[in-house]
Parts: sequence; C-alpha cells; structure tokens
Amino acid sequence: MSEIAAATSAARANALSDASLARIDREIAKYPPEWKQSAVMAALSIAQDERGWLSTETMDFVAGYLGMAPVAVYEVATFYNMYNLKPTGKHKLTICTCLPCGLQGSLDAADHLRNRLKVDFNETTPDGNFTLKEGECMGACAMAPVILVNNKRMCDYMSHEKIDALIKELGGE
Repeated sequence: MSEIAAATSAARANALSDASLARIDREIAKYPPEWKQSAVMAALSIAQDERGWLSTETMDFVAGYLGMAPVAVYEVATFYNMYNLKPTGKHKLTICTCLPCGLQGSLDAADHLRNRLKVDFNETTPDGNFTLKEGECMGACAMAPVILVNNKRMCDYMSHEKIDALIKELGGE
C-alpha cells in the first residue's frame, strides 16, 4: 500500500460518522464562516459522545475538519476536564470537591464514593462500569454535594443514600 493510500485509510478510520459530522456542521453554522473554529468545544463533545474518549487521532480529525492546528485542539481538550483523554468506564462520575462544595459535604460524599466503588480519583472499577473523577466548580454550590454523570446529568444534594441509589441505578452493586 502506498503512503498516500495508507494515510487516506487511516484518516477514514478516524473519521466520525455522518450523523456526528452533521451535528458538528450544525454547530459550525452558528458562527460566521471565518469563525468556524469556535465550534471546537461542541465538536469535541460530539466526537467524544461517539467514541467514548478523545484519542490523538480523533482530535487530529476534528482539527482538520475545523481547519485548525492540532495543537489548538489539544489545548482545548486538555484544559477542560469534561473531555476524556483516555478510555473511561461506562459511567464517569465527577464530584465537585472545591472549597464551597467541600464545606457542604462533598468531601465526605467523595470519600463515600471512593469506598463504595473501591477506586480512587482517576481510576476505573475492575468491571469497567465506573470511572471516578474529581471536578472543579460546577456552578451548583448551593446544591452540594453535586455529581455529574457522563458530563450530561447533574445530581445534587447527594447524601450517602442518594449516592448508593445512583450507583445501583447505573448498574453497580
């Protein structure tokens, strides 16, 4: 196989589905054509929804699709903790542990989560069902402790009982 054919084959393998590209195109359309790079956060979220995490190759594809330097995409993906730069469990649980939430019980809730799942932050349960992450401010300090499930669902006022019910609901023991 020629180098060009190999590169084309690799690019196709890292391409996103037509449905995801259509979603990205809708995000791009929200900006003037010369500002399409402004859709990078949405494009990364869409790519992550499809792939589960953002490999370097996926980020390179997004960069090419948006006409950006790959390093600019990497900067965005590494700055925000909502992006998964390595595979995670089926359910990523992110608990806010910043000071205001900590004062309202999130540190105790985090300890309960770690003990219940038998993993520490940035670890995944052996069954691959849960990854536990420590998050920064989610803008919901009055409702702490707050847990974000897969970057999509925010659970608030998380007592030990509510944490146990959430884990059970998501297929945990």
